[in-house]
Amino acid sequence: MHIQESFTKTRVVVPYTGTVADQAETRRRATPRRHTCLAHLDPQLRVTSAGPDFYQQFGRNAAATCGRSIYDLLHPSTPSVIGRHFALLTEHRSTHFAERVIGLNRGNRFSGELTGVAVRAAHELTGIVVMLQPDSAPEETGAEEQTPGRKPLLSLTDALVLEGVARGVSTAQLATRLHLSRQGIEYHVGQMLRQLKAPNRVALVARAYSLGILTLTHWPPRVLPEFVK
Repeated sequence: MHIQESFTKTRVVVPYTGTVADQAETRRRATPRRHTCLAHLDPQLRVTSAGPDFYQQFGRNAAATCGRSIYDLLHPSTPSVIGRHFALLTEHRSTHFAERVIGLNRGNRFSGELTGVAVRAAHELTGIVVMLQPDSAPEETGAEEQTPGRKPLLSLTDALVLEGVARGVSTAQLATRLHLSRQGIEYHVGQMLRQLKAPNRVALVARAYSLGILTLTHWPPRVLPEFVK
């Protein structure tokens, strides 16, 4: 009897959490919203116009952005990632795409999602609308982590040595092919190790690929001409 009375007299208080819609709205407000940066490209992938947020995200003004290729605003490895998407748009084999990219803001990097939508008139591609949703604002990075961009970094001999190292060619073989001594090859390798801040040859090749110095879709590996002095 006493047990039954205790159950009947006990009240369980359940806190009110609102309707499902209320809870969804609470979660929406608590989740940081990513802003969308909008720009228009011509069929040659050059920026023709953009919104203020787009210019600000890349640390540029309209004069420094319009007329430039979209690739100039992104990490050097980008063409290998989204180049195929743009090709499908221009070949009328796709209407849109969404891909992760790395953007550049005054040498600093930021990640985000880039969406491209084809604009056509009379079945002809007249342009592409791109919408960028950055994950966050660009963060300051140390000098050792900054992306050098597409500026000359290597001498012609450095480039030939780097291509050989990436192919797995030995020091002796490289010396014979390039008409240098083994010490000469080691000198150029050591110079690039210091320049790209890599501890060994394996890291040197990986670093070169990550910076876009070596092409990702070509074998044997090739250094892009714009990185050669």
